[in-house]
Amino acid sequence: MGIEIVEWGPDRVIGTMPVAGNRQPYGLLHGGANAALAETVGSIAAALHAGANRVAVGLELSCTHHRAATEGVVTGVATPLHQGRTTATYDIAITDEQGRRTCSARLTCALRDQPPGQ
Repeated sequence: MGIEIVEWGPDRVIGTMPVAGNRQPYGLLHGGANAALAETVGSIAAALHAGANRVAVGLELSCTHHRAATEGVVTGVATPLHQGRTTATYDIAITDEQGRRTCSARLTCALRDQPPGQ
């Protein structure tokens, strides 16, 4: 999918993804590609929050697609809405190269202890 993480930290994770190679049959960025970008940046943010010897697993992902992207690169920015001990929720804004929001997503992850031996 060509997702690249370009910035990561406790309060923000940013990733980019090319539209080329991620289009649906009508030439628009596939909604599932938006979802994959959103879950990627949100899950990384949750894992950073969870800390060492803990894992973040997705519980719920919601995406609203506002406008089509047909070329270039889209950027996903995950920022925390809630960072608890057992769950973390992130707002993910996906924008096109002109800074227009193409998708709004929300991801909630469960935070668990890492299974033994992994």
